[in-house]
Order: sequence, then C-alpha cells, then structure tokens
Amino acid sequence: MIRSETSGGLYVGQTNDLEGRLHQHNEPDSARSLYTRRNPGPWTLAHAEEFSSRREAMARERFLKSGQGREWLRRKLVISD
Repeated sequence: MIRSETSGGLYVGQTNDLEGRLHQHNEPDSARSLYTRRNPGPWTLAHAEEFSSRREAMARERFLKSGQGREWLRRKLVISD
C-alpha cells in the first residue's frame, strides 16, 4: 500500500517489482494507475507484504480493498477518516 504525502490518500496494489512500481506511481509521464494519476503525490510506501505466489498476493489485495481490509489497514497504520 502506498500513501500520498499530499492528500493522505491510499492505494493498494500488487507487484513483483516494488521499487519500480513505486517509481512509476511518482513519475508524471509513466503509465501508472488512474487513481494515482488523478490524486497528487508524492507517494510513499506505507505497508508491504510478501507472498510466495501471485495468486496469494491477488487474494490479499482483494481483501485489503474490501471494507474489512480497509479497516484492518486503518487499525494497523492508525489512520483516521
């Protein structure tokens, strides 16, 4: 998960190249996600987890994007709405 230092916005995703993906989200001309393109950065790494398979990573991403997952992240990172 990355967090905007400007707005406090959060973005959850999965990748096999964490440093490269974070750089893409902060690069104005890159093919980054629509969300980070529309929301101001800079974006910094707020939370990372490692999995042995892409399937596991995608399942965890799906959970973290759910209501329960967002609540888990808020508690873990002490984020208020």
